[in-house]
Amino acid sequence: MAKPMTKTQLVAALAEEMGTDKKTAGAALDAVTAIVTREVAEGGAVTLPGLGKFYCRERPERMVRNPATGEQFKKEADKVVKVTVAKALKDSVN
Repeated sequence: MAKPMTKTQLVAALAEEMGTDKKTAGAALDAVTAIVTREVAEGGAVTLPGLGKFYCRERPERMVRNPATGEQFKKEADKVVKVTVAKALKDSVN
């Protein structure tokens, strides 16, 4: 398996695809990241066409077990970020 693309590599590829400089591409990537982060943190959802949907899901309070000691304890309700991958992206892989 190949190494994942770094942010620097992604910015360079984005700049090339957009036909612009790396500074502009980096700013665009940072802006998209900030928007998605803010919206999901507020409990909303963001769909990036062709990529997928990012959303926040609340998990209820539940009993969990420490695998080292076997001790059971109650874990408070929390939130988790979920991603549903777009069908177009899934299909492009196969």
